[in-house]
Amino acid sequence: MGLSWMLKNKYMSTIIYPSPIFGPVHSRRLGVSLGINLLPADGKVCTFDCLYCECGFNATHRAHMPMPTREEVAEALENRLSTMKADGAALDVLTFAGNGEPTIHPHFPEIIDDTLRLRDKYFPLAKVSVLTNATLVARPAVFEALSRVDNNILKLDTVNEEYIRFVDRPTSAYNLAQIVERLAAFGGNAVIQTMFMKGVVDGKSVDNTGDEYVLPWLEAVKKIAPREVMIYTIDRETPQEGLLKATHEELDRIVALLRAEGIAATASY
Repeated sequence: MGLSWMLKNKYMSTIIYPSPIFGPVHSRRLGVSLGINLLPADGKVCTFDCLYCECGFNATHRAHMPMPTREEVAEALENRLSTMKADGAALDVLTFAGNGEPTIHPHFPEIIDDTLRLRDKYFPLAKVSVLTNATLVARPAVFEALSRVDNNILKLDTVNEEYIRFVDRPTSAYNLAQIVERLAAFGGNAVIQTMFMKGVVDGKSVDNTGDEYVLPWLEAVKKIAPREVMIYTIDRETPQEGLLKATHEELDRIVALLRAEGIAATASY
């Protein structure tokens, strides 16, 4: 992805996305993607504070602008889609992503309604995807909205709570068992996304590619029974030093374990 549509501040590892619409860009996992950012355009708002987040740390990049309103999102999205259609542009997916966790937005379910309506009007073959850390799936309205999109891409980096608290760093109460139960409640209509990486931070390993982490995670994935699992590794600079990419061989091994259980899986290197 180029930087012409992204704002990059003095922190080399930090990318802050425009709001509410950015792109389209070419996603290594999703194709030609038009981004929808429900968070402020000048900072990050998230229920995680991941060591590897391309948007930087929450405390370093606090937002001062408000979130876009439902009306602003719908207007901006329709303007962009109508222009793209008139220009004969291609579009594979509309992707909720950006500067943090999209389901935080108080009108997330209603914005999903608007997006599905506009997708059907302008690009009916395009998919609607939501990249979410899954922290808010226990909220009925969020769960229902995520059930209606084409690809609810839900993060589950591990089932080791100590690792989650050290690497993903939830900013509020985080109940791993409850989240796994809610992911299973999608009844197979879910896509699981997992970051695998290596390295050492503050003298502590963050390598989650070994069996100590992979095998318990695999059991949880089998319980969730998702439509697909997307695994990936670090692709850009990170705000935390000491993080390293997982190797092709390590990711391929994990994909093979998933496929051996009859679970569709892909890896992005």
